Amino acid sequence: MNDSKNNQIAKHSSSGAAGKQEFTVTVYTENQIGLLNRIAIIFTRRKINIDSLNTSPTEVESVHRFTIVINETEDVVRKLCRQIEKQVEVLKAYYNTNDEIIWQEMALYKVPTDELAAKAKVERLLREKGARVVAIRRDYTVFETSGHREEIEGLMKALEPYSLIEFVRTARIAIIKDSKGFHAKLKEFESEQPAEELVENEFLNQQDKVFSM
Repeated sequence: MNDSKNNQIAKHSSSGAAGKQEFTVTVYTENQIGLLNRIAIIFTRRKINIDSLNTSPTEVESVHRFTIVINETEDVVRKLCRQIEKQVEVLKAYYNTNDEIIWQEMALYKVPTDELAAKAKVERLLREKGARVVAIRRDYTVFETSGHREEIEGLMKALEPYSLIEFVRTARIAIIKDSKGFHAKLKEFESEQPAEELVENEFLNQQDKVFSM
């Protein structure tokens, strides 16, 4: 994986964008404590606001993935990715426009159960939006839906007249359309440097003896 630690940023975005636009930054890293904080500091120092941030495992056991959404110029995002890649644990950083990724967000909506029973419009609206019931209580019902941010927030605004109690939305998750090459390298990285097995502490069950005076 040494060839992935050079200064060349894998670029998957449209060129010539002069103004700010929405970019999704995808960072592949080793799973190390404190890395999230160090990556966040890079954004803070450049005064870049993070719209959403998600971390998750990848298909390779020892590699994690950061999905970060920002609104910036392409030049700023390119330099940002170069800076992120200087972190020792970072394997690669990509940036993409929305056209170059497949992405989704998920949301939960809490609505009074009485409203659902009394007004068919609410039930019809939720059915049209593909919402799924995840919990039914006497005083409220919780629905779940997924989609793009505009769709999710559109349903939220549509439910506001019907006594919407609570709304929460997840950060974006995204898959890069053209990233087959790097994922092959990830598999290679795992075969060369497999994740270490957890070793049980032999003194874990001997606390009284170890810490006795």
